[in-house]
Amino acid sequence: MDRRQLLKRLEEAWEALKESYAGLSDAELLEPGVAGAWSVRDVIAHVTWWEEEALTHLPLILAGGRPPRYSVTYGGIDAFNARMTAQKKDLSLAEVMGQRDEVHRRLIAFIESAPGDQVSGETRFRRRLRLDTYGHYAKHARAIRNWREQSGRSSPRLRATRPGAASPRAPGH
Repeated sequence: MDRRQLLKRLEEAWEALKESYAGLSDAELLEPGVAGAWSVRDVIAHVTWWEEEALTHLPLILAGGRPPRYSVTYGGIDAFNARMTAQKKDLSLAEVMGQRDEVHRRLIAFIESAPGDQVSGETRFRRRLRLDTYGHYAKHARAIRNWREQSGRSSPRLRATRPGAASPRAPGH
């Protein structure tokens, strides 16, 4: 897989994640129960902090280093997630969405500038990138879609395919 293919894979997974919560109201984005006690807003904050982790640790990997183990530094990934949830809990929805966009832009720029031999082939760089980004997005997109289905909040795409349903998007958009 070359850089273009990697970026395409990442972007497709990113768009699928965003589509999973498209059309939800602000109140719905803040409703707990999507993934345990987390709301969609919490899931977005979670995905964002893992992109931040990628941006922290990928340069170390490129330099030949090894990121510290979460079990040693935080007592495990669950403990790290709990810590980050507590740190992000008071952010507004607008702040979470702003961080989502800003961090994702930085991630894409970093991947575009990374050495070609690291983005193609199975490298430690690619493994960390997959775990923190496009592999991770899919897990949370599924959780949000399942929550929407179970709570009767079909996605705009699903509503549009029902007979007689109006399209969720304006023509030409």
